[in-house]
Amino acid sequence: MTEDKKIVDNTEEMSSNFIHTIIEKDTAEGGDYAGMKVHTRFPPEPNGYLHIGHAKAICINFGTALKFDGVCNLRMDDTNPTKEDVEFVDAIKEDIHWLGFDWEDRFYYASEYFDKMYEAAVELIKKGLAYICELTPEQMREYRGDLSTPAKSPYRDRPIEESLALFEKMKNGEVEDGKMTLRAKIDLASGNFNMRDPVIYRINRLHHHRTGDKWCIYPMYDFAHPIEDAMEHITHSLCSLEFEDHRPLYNWVRDNVTLPSKPRQIEFARLGINHTVMSKRKLRALVEEGYVSGWDDPRMPTLCGLRRRGYTPKSIRNFCDRIGVSKVNSTVEYDFLEHCLREDLNLTAQRVMVVLDPVKLVITNYPEGQTETFHVENNPNNEADGAREVSFSRECWIERGDFMEEPIKKYQRLYPGNEVRLKSAYIVKCTGCKKDEDGNIVEVYAEYDPATRGGNTPDGRKVRGTIHWVDAENALDATCNLYDNLFTEADPEADGKNFLDCINPDSLKVVEGCKAEKAIADFEAPAYFQFMRTGYFCIDPDSSKEKMIFNRSVSLKDGFKKK
Repeated sequence: MTEDKKIVDNTEEMSSNFIHTIIEKDTAEGGDYAGMKVHTRFPPEPNGYLHIGHAKAICINFGTALKFDGVCNLRMDDTNPTKEDVEFVDAIKEDIHWLGFDWEDRFYYASEYFDKMYEAAVELIKKGLAYICELTPEQMREYRGDLSTPAKSPYRDRPIEESLALFEKMKNGEVEDGKMTLRAKIDLASGNFNMRDPVIYRINRLHHHRTGDKWCIYPMYDFAHPIEDAMEHITHSLCSLEFEDHRPLYNWVRDNVTLPSKPRQIEFARLGINHTVMSKRKLRALVEEGYVSGWDDPRMPTLCGLRRRGYTPKSIRNFCDRIGVSKVNSTVEYDFLEHCLREDLNLTAQRVMVVLDPVKLVITNYPEGQTETFHVENNPNNEADGAREVSFSRECWIERGDFMEEPIKKYQRLYPGNEVRLKSAYIVKCTGCKKDEDGNIVEVYAEYDPATRGGNTPDGRKVRGTIHWVDAENALDATCNLYDNLFTEADPEADGKNFLDCINPDSLKVVEGCKAEKAIADFEAPAYFQFMRTGYFCIDPDSSKEKMIFNRSVSLKDGFKKK
């Protein structure tokens, strides 16, 4: 595995939470799972790419198994043949590995248990706990009842043998789609509508990406879920909070079907982040309708998008751990996700000098044709990263914003008569500028002090401003993509809004003609950098030595700390 694909070790053990408290009690002497190895699973539906919300579930499931020295399965929930795609299966595997977890040889498909699910359904029919219902979807809704009115079905007392025969016909393709369903026989008057004789099998003549056309009937997720868990000997089935009301049905199936184990379902709150959406349907719309360039667009909350933007596995794991595990839904500020990335990159990202909006600085008293080199530290927070050589000559590129002909109050950078320090090079005094016929500044002039090599001031004079620069003779042209929130609204789905109407037109700014240190071309994606005084950037996968492309991961300014 690469450095980013190593399994998370116990030095990053996740913080304790209510799930761990439950498991500790379950596995203690006298508990329902005493003496058993904790066994969890992550069961994504392969109908889209994983996003930051899935990252929380991944960290909880795999992290819980690691905490208790247990194991975690990866299972593709491919019970619905209308949505699955092999592309998504491969992407899910890649994302989980990138995040730092591995399932070793415990990789499964829900479809592996279709035969067992069918047997379980037959068992329920034989026990008088399931029946074939011929209500149409419209009639099903009509007969559903309300809190004071029980649901009803004229087929509830259908003889067992008749239901068995009809279920066999459904399986053999002798019944048209929508004509019949298999329903569990539980409680039509239950206050939990999930228990009002829910449908557990329906007819669906669609090709399945793994089983082909073997089946034309497919189980509903609420029926399949506990069977899948039991077949894999899962001890604790950790689910998001929307499955809380489904837990009685989970337990009912688990307790009324012959299964090799008895898993326990525990629910936790989903992750919500402002200024984004995480519905797969809505993310798919963003891609298919061209609002973004693809699933890995750096503005997307998908893991592949965050990876392309420059998020590190550690920053996402730390984020998921620090937001905690709760039973109450809440929304986390995007600023905090960015804060976690800054924390990681501040310690690990190499510092380089890149000028985004270049204007030429000419040092008029520096010898023409002369070039020298300076050693610049790669990361002041980590001496082990060492230093690099940077060339310097008479002409350099500086940021256009680092010069003002008429400075504003407290402006400490270049203006006529003022001195600044060129990072790690010399102190220079601005002497003026050159403009084109439209009044635009095309060159800035300065004189250097040879006695200040390395930025030192032997006479002790104070120089307040330090700016970054790039040697014009050895500059590399680059393109920088500057990203902002994809949505202008904190909650683009609130109050019945169409989330597409909240798209931020300034979520991407492409800056051409940037100037970078030439040595940066020796790095490959996804190398992480801090562009001095500008932000954290990474190399885009489409970058090449001939055309360097950088994505801004996050700015230097930390909005979270100010709140």
